[in-house]
Amino acid sequence: MESYQSFIDRKKEQTKKRPRVKFKDIGRKGFFIFEKEKCTLIPQHNLEEKVFIIERLKLVEIEKPVSHKKIKMGDIEYRFGYYIIGKNGKAKDKWTWGQYCPIIPGPDLKKLLKEARKEKTLLV
Repeated sequence: MESYQSFIDRKKEQTKKRPRVKFKDIGRKGFFIFEKEKCTLIPQHNLEEKVFIIERLKLVEIEKPVSHKKIKMGDIEYRFGYYIIGKNGKAKDKWTWGQYCPIIPGPDLKKLLKEARKEKTLLV
């Protein structure tokens, strides 16, 4: 099973290639395509099988029709999430994207935000 440090290193390398992520518009017909510009990852202090992430995303393409008319090319948005070691099925013993909103201990949130500012993932 891959260690959290190896996983973090791998994800950071992948992000350097600026992969794109596609999000369906709320109207379910169009899409927003973002480029991953930067990410910050840290393990949960008391659970090494969970890694929190903040990604800085830049809007690079809009597939119309979309409901949100004020979103424009070049907009920067942030995605908070987590990866966890799977326990069942195909994900068993593999790092997998957390399916639900992240639940994060206070000290880890503070550390994640501090690291994200230090690494210039957060520009605010």
